[in-house]
Amino acid sequence: MTDINPPLIQTAAAADPGSTAPSPAQGGDGLVDLIELFFFAYRDFVGDPDQILAPIGFGRAHHRVLHFVNRNPGMRVTDLLDILRITKQSLGRVLRELVDEGFVDSRAGASDRRQRLLYPTQKGEALAHEFIAIQSRRIAGALEACGPGARADARRFLMAMIDPEDRASVERLIQRAERNRRT
Repeated sequence: MTDINPPLIQTAAAADPGSTAPSPAQGGDGLVDLIELFFFAYRDFVGDPDQILAPIGFGRAHHRVLHFVNRNPGMRVTDLLDILRITKQSLGRVLRELVDEGFVDSRAGASDRRQRLLYPTQKGEALAHEFIAIQSRRIAGALEACGPGARADARRFLMAMIDPEDRASVERLIQRAERNRRT
């Protein structure tokens, strides 16, 4: 998501020019291989949907928007902005294209007509389910290769990768979407 500019984080070595500790950029922390694996795993994880999106002129931002709208029908545009952490301008362009092409429906709120509520159309649901199916196969294969308990370990690891102040809201979002899916 190139639409945000996070604050620069100073490493301990950068903060103390006299430090002899190797910087993370030099590979001194032993995690560079995992960083690279994240890049490759992400490339392949999103590559499958990219191949489906390219012929219709959509990209990864469209995928993310459609995913969250499909998982949370009736969500407010402001909530989507909070989830994706992209600019209103970027979301507006992507959302306009999804609405114009018939993948998402944007409706005024019942109690507040200024609110914009987002719903997937049948066409949008079908595409979102296609993405979920291919990405689920990739994840299931990886978890199977890791052995028993891998799903719980992966879930804990991914949750720990999320900023601590965001974990509870992410968990609530996932639980709400799962409850909505079951009903």
